[in-house]
Amino acid sequence: MRYVRLTLTTVFLSLFICVPVLPSAASAQAELAMIQEYPVPAGSHPHDVAPAPDGTVWYTAQATGELGRLDPKTGETHHIVLGSNSAPHGVIIGPDGAAWVTDGGQNAIVRVDAETEAVKVFPLPDGHGYTNLNTAAFDSDGILWFTGQAGIYGRLDVTTGEMLVYDAPRGRGPYGITSTPDGKVFYASLAGSHIAIIDKSNNAATIIEPPTAGQGARRVWSDALGRIWVSEWNAGQLGVFTPTNDRWQEWELPGKQRPQAYAVYVDETDMVWVTDFGNNAIVRFDPKTETWLEFPIPTAGAAVRQLLGRKGEVWGAESARDKLIVIRTDQIEA
Repeated sequence: MRYVRLTLTTVFLSLFICVPVLPSAASAQAELAMIQEYPVPAGSHPHDVAPAPDGTVWYTAQATGELGRLDPKTGETHHIVLGSNSAPHGVIIGPDGAAWVTDGGQNAIVRVDAETEAVKVFPLPDGHGYTNLNTAAFDSDGILWFTGQAGIYGRLDVTTGEMLVYDAPRGRGPYGITSTPDGKVFYASLAGSHIAIIDKSNNAATIIEPPTAGQGARRVWSDALGRIWVSEWNAGQLGVFTPTNDRWQEWELPGKQRPQAYAVYVDETDMVWVTDFGNNAIVRFDPKTETWLEFPIPTAGAAVRQLLGRKGEVWGAESARDKLIVIRTDQIEA
């Protein structure tokens, strides 16, 4: 296994930071990537990010209880108040084009209309207490599935408003969640160090154990083949589970310091992207060659907690530095 570390060479300071990234001598071929950082209002603590089809980028301003919206063309942002006691964690774009938010502070799922920015709140049913809502994913039927670290997972029929919540096997830990192209739903349990598949015929979750004990499965993402990629926080590894043959594979992240794999995202070319807290980097894994590219983040101590993208772009939220970051993947030379 080999990897290429890309080093930063030039920084231009303006409304945002534009950084060409050049390869080290270890590279077999020249690599070029464009990284940009966009500041968001101070104290926002942006946790998750979701680039929208209209070119804007949504982000959860967790510390202020708001949903932010960035226009990358101008660098301008504005915030939308989500409700009393809001503390939004995750945000994704739904089939309807709206932003869908998991709001731990309100113990609710929140929809923000893309055109009007109207806010609609779907509270969790009574009797579940504080669930520490985490992330969400839509399945192929348009059902929104979500996780809560307090030990729950659930589903929302966005058409009827019906919401069902279930206790997770082994309790505390459900974190990242994903839907496969054929509609299966998997989630990761950080505290439980496992992933689970939800049987949609009865909504029961079945645990799937990764090979490394105590690895801290944090987030999951499906590729085009339905394989489940897992960021293993405690182990500093990237794992993949293939449901068709129950096969696991795992790889150590390439960083020199102790890696900490937080977010995972698979882009439209099936390249796998992971954030590494330990090395303040975003890394790309090529499953075909089993090789890495490492992109150091320009700002130290960025703490990028989530990745999501659209064609030619991978976006992250620098939770500790009040910035968003994008890697323009169409500028990476093979």
